[in-house]
Amino acid sequence: MNKPIIIAEIGCNHKGDMNIAKEMIKIAALYCKVDAIKFQKRNNRELLSEEEYNTPHPNPANSYGKTYGEHREFLEFTLEQHRELKELCEEYGVIYSTSVWDMTSAKEIASLNPKFIKIPSAMNTHFEMLDYLFKHYKGEIHISTGMTTSIELEKLINMAIEKSRNKDIILYNCTSGYPVPYEDICLLEINNLNERYKSIVKAIGFSGHHLGTSVDISAFTLGAEYIERHYTLDRTWKGTDHAASLEPDDMRKLVINLDNVSSALSYKSEEILDIEKVQRKKLKYKGK
Repeated sequence: MNKPIIIAEIGCNHKGDMNIAKEMIKIAALYCKVDAIKFQKRNNRELLSEEEYNTPHPNPANSYGKTYGEHREFLEFTLEQHRELKELCEEYGVIYSTSVWDMTSAKEIASLNPKFIKIPSAMNTHFEMLDYLFKHYKGEIHISTGMTTSIELEKLINMAIEKSRNKDIILYNCTSGYPVPYEDICLLEINNLNERYKSIVKAIGFSGHHLGTSVDISAFTLGAEYIERHYTLDRTWKGTDHAASLEPDDMRKLVINLDNVSSALSYKSEEILDIEKVQRKKLKYKGK
C-alpha cells in the first residue's frame, strides 16, 4: 500500500497570530514531515446571524473576544495573509489548503488556486457553495462527512457526478466532536464509504478529532488514503481545538508510524524471503 497523505490541520490553532502560523508551518514541514497543511477561512458576517455574532462565546475561557463574532474575527486571517501562508508552505515543500465556511471564503480561497480545498462537515450541505466550487475551481475538493445523513451524502455525491467532478472528491470519514471518545469514532464506517463510493470518488480519507494516534494507523489499514489531524504547538493553549490536536512530537511519530505500516502492508514476493534464507539454513528442522 502507498503511504497515505498526511494533513496537519492548523485550523485556528495559530491564535490569530501570523508569526505562530508561520512557525507551525515550518515545524510541520521540516520536523513532522507532513504532506499538507490546512487552515480555515470564514466571513463571519456572512456565516453568523446577528444574534450569533453578538452572543458571548459558549465557553468564555476559550474566547478571544467579548462576543462569539469578535472571537471569530480575532482568529481570522485576510486573503493576503493566506496568500503569504501558501507561499511559505510552497517554500517548505508542503501543500497549502484551507477549509471554507461560506461563499465569500470559497471564492477568495479558490482565487489562490490551492491543490485542494476542504469542505468541513458543517458545510457539506451548503450546495450553493459546492456548486460554485464545482464550476469555478479545478482542484481537488475534500469533504468531511461528520453529522451527515446518508440521504444528504447521496445528494452531495449525485451533484458531483452531475457536474463531472466526482473524481476530484476525497471523502472523509469523520465524527464531529472535540475530542471524540473512542467508542464514537466508528472506524468501520470507512468500510461503508469504500463499498459505496470508492469507485465513484477519487479516494477515501479519515479526519480524526480523537486522542493519540493508534486510531489513525487503523484507519489507514482499513483503506483511508488521506489522514487529517488537528495540529498545535501546545495542547494547553487557549482555544477549543487544542485538546483534540497533536503536538509536533506526536505528529512526527504519526508520520513515521504510517510510513512504517505502509511498508509492512505487502504480500511476500517469494515463499522464502532473502532475509529468511540465512535463518532457514541455520535454524530450520531438517529431520533425522
